[in-house]
Amino acid sequence: MKNLKLLLMLSLVLILSFALAACTDDSDVDPESDSADGGEESSGDTEGGEGGEGGDLVISEMSDIVSLDPHGNNDVPSSNVRSNIYDTLTVLDENMEVQPGLATEWEQLDDNTWEFTLKEGVMFHDGTEFNAEAVEANLKRITDPAMASPRMFLYEMITDVEPVDDYTVEITTEYPFAPLLAHLAHDAGGMMSNDVIEADYEQALSDSGEEMTLEEYYELRDSGGEEHEEVANAISENMGQHAAENAIGTGPFKVQSRAAGEEVVLERNDDYHEEPVALDTVTFKVVPETAARIAELETGDSHVAGAVESNNMDRVDSHEETYLDNTESLSLSYIGFNMEKEPLDDPLVRQAISHAIDREAIIDGVYDGVGIPAQGPLAPDVFGYDENVEGLSYDMDRAKELMAEAGYEDGFSLEIWTNDSPQRIDTAVYLQESLQELNIELNVEQLEWGAYLERTAQGEHDMFVLGWSTVTGDADYGMYPLFHSEMHGDPGNRSFMSNEEVDTLLEEGRQETDPEARQEIYSEAQEMLVDIAPMAYIHHQNYLTGVRTEVQNFEVDALGIYQLDEVTIGE
Repeated sequence: MKNLKLLLMLSLVLILSFALAACTDDSDVDPESDSADGGEESSGDTEGGEGGEGGDLVISEMSDIVSLDPHGNNDVPSSNVRSNIYDTLTVLDENMEVQPGLATEWEQLDDNTWEFTLKEGVMFHDGTEFNAEAVEANLKRITDPAMASPRMFLYEMITDVEPVDDYTVEITTEYPFAPLLAHLAHDAGGMMSNDVIEADYEQALSDSGEEMTLEEYYELRDSGGEEHEEVANAISENMGQHAAENAIGTGPFKVQSRAAGEEVVLERNDDYHEEPVALDTVTFKVVPETAARIAELETGDSHVAGAVESNNMDRVDSHEETYLDNTESLSLSYIGFNMEKEPLDDPLVRQAISHAIDREAIIDGVYDGVGIPAQGPLAPDVFGYDENVEGLSYDMDRAKELMAEAGYEDGFSLEIWTNDSPQRIDTAVYLQESLQELNIELNVEQLEWGAYLERTAQGEHDMFVLGWSTVTGDADYGMYPLFHSEMHGDPGNRSFMSNEEVDTLLEEGRQETDPEARQEIYSEAQEMLVDIAPMAYIHHQNYLTGVRTEVQNFEVDALGIYQLDEVTIGE
């Protein structure tokens, strides 16, 4: 095979010919993204208050957010902004252990019932109070079919949310659900103002032409049945519009402004229920080109540059005014197959392509040696990972045998899609070259981030390059949305895999509370996925972020989320 570095240099000519699909829709997976998934004009001023506090932090990102609604899309770019606006009932610490958030304590009353005590005196950005009714409103909204949330799977086992008093709430699940506390720490569990939720429903009902009051709809929702399903379907298209434009949480920052495709500006919440943050504002500015983000970092126009990519590590680290934050992740990069399309509906073909991928070559040539090869969907630090499961390793001879066995010795043509991440583009170009040995003609198409997510969710693709971050640190989140048949499309299963045995195992894993028994279940599921081969697992990557030296206390967690609570800007 050609030298990968040379190949990728030559691929630049090819990249110039890609058709870039334009999309202005404000509707990620993600799934997890290499891009961080904006900001008003900034002079790069780094002057702060006394002791280096205060100041306006500017973060340049590859991609714009998709939505400010925490019950909306499941992408890292949006989560990085939303995590500063909304608080959750629980939080995960650096060891992925559950800690109190808006809930100060909890007790499991029986296998299916949890009682949470809420923090008192917490106010939303609109001046309304956080209480048990707000918890009820948020959890019922995200599980309402009208919301059609791609994150519903996180809480779909919840059957009832009952305020006991203003600061006590009981949550009942359909079955014992071991990861519940970790799921409540997810960005999707961000608590938004009850007033915003009510206004969102009222607008959706009005725009849909439904002559029904909010109280009547709530009664209908709580009773369930076909009538609720009909109304929910009718208002679904209009749900979330008001909430996305009125991001009101209890977090340390509140929204100052947003210009779609350009920036989001957050300002300090001086009434925060914890110690207020030092920063005056944080601007998330969309700068798609990596070179431009690094240039902004070097000149001081940005204080932080996301997704600097491995080939720029030395440049960032050697500059006298910048440094590189290199954080190990719980993330997976992968090449997905649309299992509903020929010839990718044949497991032998999927296995053959997986065997034709030299993961070490991609890690060395595309990611400059940063990251570790992936044997399966779970990173080693995720609960449920099994080191004994051997994936489909690089073996071109075996790949050719499988193609012949499947009856495709003469090959075929396919398309592989990627967003505008240069490393994903390079991975696709590598695969294009590699699969020529199997007589597979692979055409590479690059799409804008929003269009990429929307079209892969609809199943229009053959193959695609994407990633997933197991943000709860648990196999349920790392496998259920990616492989369960009810998770097709936006929730995560963009391979459109349907397998009853795997579905059963993933459902059992959700309901089993004994850790050893859960491990056995997930080990069996990982073994089955080797033969099913719904995707080719590439590697577990690191998050590479450029930071100005005057920025203090900036961190990126294992989920790729920026930790800004203690950040200050010095001279």
